[in-house]
Amino acid sequence: MAKRRVESMEENRARLLHAARRAFAAKGYGDAVMDDFAAEAGLTRGALYHSFGDKRGLFAAVVGQIDGEMAARAKAVGARAGDGFAALVAEGAAYIEMALDPEVQRIVLLDGPAVLGDPSKWPSQNACLEETRRAVERLMADGVLKPVDLDAAARLLTGAALTAALWVAAGDDPGSRLPKAVEAFRCLSEGLLAPSR
Repeated sequence: MAKRRVESMEENRARLLHAARRAFAAKGYGDAVMDDFAAEAGLTRGALYHSFGDKRGLFAAVVGQIDGEMAARAKAVGARAGDGFAALVAEGAAYIEMALDPEVQRIVLLDGPAVLGDPSKWPSQNACLEETRRAVERLMADGVLKPVDLDAAARLLTGAALTAALWVAAGDDPGSRLPKAVEAFRCLSEGLLAPSR
């Protein structure tokens, strides 16, 4: 009985996430109405409050879900680019390129900071930072990157990709900003390469 109740709660949570994600992408946070996506999920507003606390809590869960998907997509791009530094730069560039995805643009990059505050403080961004930190640590140990402060290097790389994506998303013509942002990110990243590279 308890197992079925937990499964039912998880199903309700997933349905609410799906409905809210569609609404936030189509209408934006401000115009998305809780009753509408609760009804689309076939649930009551009470189920939403029980699972997420409020609209902001639901939005934070949607942002976390999308941000996690973005990290996985960037990781896959990095894996195709090879090992080491090429993978690190490819992941950052892929993250920036996702600023052209309408759902990512609207929910994560435009509404996300307005509703949730500084993205560098989001749990999902902290996970990205830790991944970058581990990659930078390996590259420093292998002599690929200069022996600069590990935390500073990881934060600057992560921050550069995030800020570039925010800049691309906020433009009137994001497509024209994208190549500039990716090229600048590559140049900044190459500045960390050890002199022999």
